[in-house]
Amino acid sequence: MRKRHFERHYSERIGWLRAAVLGANDGIVSTASLVVGIAAANADRAELLIAAIAGLVAGAMSMAAGEYVSVSSQADTERADLEREKFELATDEASEREELTNIYVNRGLDRELAARVAVQLMAHDALGAHARDELGLSDANMARPIQAASASAASFAAGAALPVLLVAVAPVDNMIWVIAASSLVFLGLLGSVAAKAGGASALTGSVRVTFWGALAMAATAAIGHAFGAVA
Repeated sequence: MRKRHFERHYSERIGWLRAAVLGANDGIVSTASLVVGIAAANADRAELLIAAIAGLVAGAMSMAAGEYVSVSSQADTERADLEREKFELATDEASEREELTNIYVNRGLDRELAARVAVQLMAHDALGAHARDELGLSDANMARPIQAASASAASFAAGAALPVLLVAVAPVDNMIWVIAASSLVFLGLLGSVAAKAGGASALTGSVRVTFWGALAMAATAAIGHAFGAVA
């Protein structure tokens, strides 16, 4: 019996991986930075906890809204392109067939074979063939606003939950160091896992996300310390 050939491509993960990583990374960095900045201004635990929870809720809603608007704009463009293709197929099918033939010729087929492929694919699903080969659209990469918004909000909340939990349990005197160190460790793990899932270097992914997280927390800590000193 012939063994079935199976391939897994990293590009299939781009959509959900981007939203999940961006959301979780933002959740950790923004919430931890907010807490570190306020802690540096000598706030007590109750104030820090309120700030952390508010940061989680506001950030999750902001991520959902931003992703929804952005992906909805992409979806609108895709729908407009598909409607245009429908019109062109209905009014000038011959030109559309020739256009598809030229696409296949440019990809390496001889003209006779390319013409036969274009005819057969258009007979099966003309709009689908043009959407895929002319516009670069397929079911796998079509814009899905609600899915993107939900994934971003959920991943942000999951990332922000770490600083919130640490505010609730960490000693107030060492709050800044506990939150900063723990957040950087989790950022490093997140960057490593995300890079590995995307087929990139785990070390590179870990270093770059940790660097930017440390920079953000250092900046807010300096601002909080300055305002705390003035107060």
